[in-house]
Parts: sequence; structure tokens; C-alpha cells
Amino acid sequence: MFKKIATGLLAVAATSAIALTLPAAAQAGTSSYDYSSYWGDVYAKQHLAKARGWVGVDWDNHGQSNTVSVTGRLYDLDDRSYSHGGKCAYVKFQASDFDYDWSTVYTKKYCGFPGYKKFAFTEDDVQSLRVKVCQVPKYGTHASKCGDWEYLYTAESE
Repeated sequence: MFKKIATGLLAVAATSAIALTLPAAAQAGTSSYDYSSYWGDVYAKQHLAKARGWVGVDWDNHGQSNTVSVTGRLYDLDDRSYSHGGKCAYVKFQASDFDYDWSTVYTKKYCGFPGYKKFAFTEDDVQSLRVKVCQVPKYGTHASKCGDWEYLYTAESE
């Protein structure tokens, strides 16, 4: 009887120790970055699409070059049918290089109320990164009902 109780207590202690170390292990993937932050929720106008995620920046040893990693989810919140004006969610990321020239580095479209689609990308030599969420027709590419640009990272803010 005592052996069963001791074994049960040991199992509980081991399970608790594992559970307590999991959050630290989960964060270990982001701790190697020089800068990291969660971002969002970023919305389209009328809140019919949104995106949220995480950004990490890793600088080289000389501080002259970096790699920006972004992960996130794009949510389609428009419950209207496409025949009644429903649209898909669309997210657009722009980055400026060290010469301050902006360019689109990633876009994603998702049609599927009430769900979401995961996305991830990396970009090198980024001075600033911004995101905007819009809506697009199911079979089109013209973005409309865009929210404002949200700045996710700027090298000067580090």
C-alpha cells in the first residue's frame, strides 16, 4: 500500500515538474532573438478581418545585418455569403531596408469564416516592418476596406 502511494506521489511530482518547465521551454525558441514581440490584433475596417502574431529580429555579430521572422494567424470574420457581399481576409506586410525604401515582402489571403490560416515568413536587412489588414473578393485581388498600417518593428526602437 505504501509503495503505491509513494509511486503515485512520485508520478504527481514528476508531472508537476514537467508542467512547470514547459512554459520556459516554449519561450526558449524566442529567447535567441535580439528583439521579439507579440503583435495584434490588427483589423480591417469594420472588423471583418484581423491578424495577430509574433515578430523576432536576429542581428549578425557586427550589428550590420538582420533577419526578421514573422509568424501569425489571419482570421476571416465576415459571415456574409459571397453572393451577399462577403469578402476574404487579406494581410500585407511591408519592410523598409536600410536605405528607407518600402516594399511589399509578404501577402496572404484567406477565405473561410469563421476560421483562420497560419502564416510565416522571414526577411533580411529590415529597418522597419509594418502590417495592414484588408478584405478582398474571393476570386479577386483588389484589396479594400483596409485598416491603418501598424508598425511592428523599427531598428531605432531597439
